[in-house]
Amino acid sequence: MSLPGQKIYVVTKPELIQTVQKLHRTLAFPPIEAKFASKICGASLEAQTILNMNMNGDDGDWGLSMESYAAMRAALKPGSQLDDMNRIMIQEISQSLNSLQPAKGKIQKINMYTWLRDAITIATTRSVYGPMNPFNDKAIADAFWDFESGLMSILVGFLPSISARKPIAARTKVANAFEAYYKAGGVEKASDLAQRRYQAEIDNKVSIKDIARYEVGGSIAILVNTAPAAFWTLLLMHSHPGLVNDIRKEVDAVTETTAGNDSLVKSLDITRIKKHCPLLLSTYQEVLRYRSMGTSVREVMEDTYLDQWFLKKGAMLQMPSRIIHQDANLWGSNVADFEPRRFLKEERQNRPQYVCFRAFGGGKTLCPGRHFATNEILAVVAVFIARLDMEPSGGQWKLPTTTNTNVAAVVMEPDTDIEVEIKAREGFEDVKWAIKLYDSEEIFAMVTEDSGETK
Repeated sequence: MSLPGQKIYVVTKPELIQTVQKLHRTLAFPPIEAKFASKICGASLEAQTILNMNMNGDDGDWGLSMESYAAMRAALKPGSQLDDMNRIMIQEISQSLNSLQPAKGKIQKINMYTWLRDAITIATTRSVYGPMNPFNDKAIADAFWDFESGLMSILVGFLPSISARKPIAARTKVANAFEAYYKAGGVEKASDLAQRRYQAEIDNKVSIKDIARYEVGGSIAILVNTAPAAFWTLLLMHSHPGLVNDIRKEVDAVTETTAGNDSLVKSLDITRIKKHCPLLLSTYQEVLRYRSMGTSVREVMEDTYLDQWFLKKGAMLQMPSRIIHQDANLWGSNVADFEPRRFLKEERQNRPQYVCFRAFGGGKTLCPGRHFATNEILAVVAVFIARLDMEPSGGQWKLPTTTNTNVAAVVMEPDTDIEVEIKAREGFEDVKWAIKLYDSEEIFAMVTEDSGETK
């Protein structure tokens, strides 16, 4: 495939994708990310020069690009640092659900996607940026989403300063808030992730103003896909007959009940969900297969061959997850259907190898935040259905279209919101909830790199 000034190769065969992932120097992601980050974030020419130094790691593991990757992988791997973030996130989600749950016998109407996006935005950013989190100001959170909705116009619009005036103004507002945050020492009380990223930039002599600009781009990575993934999981779960009840049985079985001073207390440990709720996990993974649309992109750094195909230096290579996830030769004749039990252990023989599941990418650039995102989505979904009943205000569940999903999204975003009616789950109206996470060493393996399957 050729576009004006750019040749593009599209790879959809799993065996070729594995080869691409092994050739990470020749078929490289960092040059693509550097170009994307510089344009999206509005970084200065000086910062762009710093980012471009040894960006592909050809001369060793030094430079802003390589050190930033290392910082993220170290902070987001299962362990105590990730646990710290998870615990803050879980408590924030629990507080949002406390506020959402109406009194006994009452109903509350909400726009489902908006509520999830707002709750997940504050839970995620407080867990990453600490008590001085810039997103504590709702005006900054709203500005971020205004920026996010206009990413395409910034990337490909003619004269972006004119055609993308609104998202650029929103980006500037968020960047200014981050600059104030760094100057006030906010990062000193932040997560290990925020501190490691910041230190990598300081070590490479990036200015505070440009660190703030790049962090707006970093916020895309931590926020853009989690809310839509939680939205589709809850929506598809509720619209699939009997599925909520079946998953509730799993969640109820790992929920401990004790007598409090004036009410029952139900305690739910997210770690136990990952061990003992296989249908919930299968449903979540199927949602990602069914609703992901991300494309892994690489730049061809030198003339080379991929099997028998010649790839020319300077061209772009794409691996679209949507095509792979909708391939009936891989997934079977029901590939176009939402099948919540597709990823159960007993269905293993009816689905392809892990490498065919591409929601988190793969290889050297496998999404480092997959464990954090999974913990957050499972926490939101499990506690939501354990506590609340939800019905569509219109009487029928309808799946919204996803035409306007932005260019940075891996999970489809709904074009329209859905109004729903929320009430306390029958028999649970007077229960108090305690949500916990003891450790995150227990991972939910969805990709080759986590499964132990041969690469």
